[in-house]
Amino acid sequence: MRFSLLGDQGILAYLPNEAAAVAFAEQLRRANPPWLQDVVPAYASVGVFFNADLIESHAAVAWLTELASVSRDATIPVEAGHVSQRVTIPVCYEMAPDMARVCDHTGLSCEDVIRLHTGTMFTVYAVGFVPGFPYLGYLPAELCGIPRLPSPRVRVEPGRVAITGRQTAIYPLPSPGGWNLIGRTPLTIVDVADGFFPLRVGDAVRFERIDETCYREQLGERLASPVARLESPARQPE
Repeated sequence: MRFSLLGDQGILAYLPNEAAAVAFAEQLRRANPPWLQDVVPAYASVGVFFNADLIESHAAVAWLTELASVSRDATIPVEAGHVSQRVTIPVCYEMAPDMARVCDHTGLSCEDVIRLHTGTMFTVYAVGFVPGFPYLGYLPAELCGIPRLPSPRVRVEPGRVAITGRQTAIYPLPSPGGWNLIGRTPLTIVDVADGFFPLRVGDAVRFERIDETCYREQLGERLASPVARLESPARQPE
């Protein structure tokens, strides 16, 4: 693990891979030293933000180095189940304006695309672009490599489920977007005014197929995510 400074109140930790970054971020949240202000994991790095009145950057780096040392044996990859939450998100794949494009590019049928998408457990590896936008990886090989649209849409409605490259995502708010839209969830996954952001890095997400009738019945409901957290964190540095 290596570190670089982000100004006088932040440190960026570089991890070997995404699973290690998620595990280290979870370990740091649990340790929760009094100087810690925020932890922002994204793929193979973790941003650590601290109160400079309570600790100096060199001391924070030393503390993080010790944390990495004592927790190394307890770091378990995301694939093994050490995630913050496991959630299922319903998706109506009949609302898929770019499904034909995806099928043309992959050579798969619509049913094959849906089967592969719903049959994969994805991990939230980053949140950004717009508030609450979850970058989910990774797509099965058969769905990888589909490029973004030649011209992004000016507006993508909230709830649209999309894919590109090796990733899938959910547009939580109205925004421009160039990913391929293959479905839509009726659930609200972000409410900025109410501070509702149920998905975070490290969560495991599976998509479940529903029809248009179920979509209408569930439209506007909030994502409810049962939490499954680890019970025995490793010893923390004092």
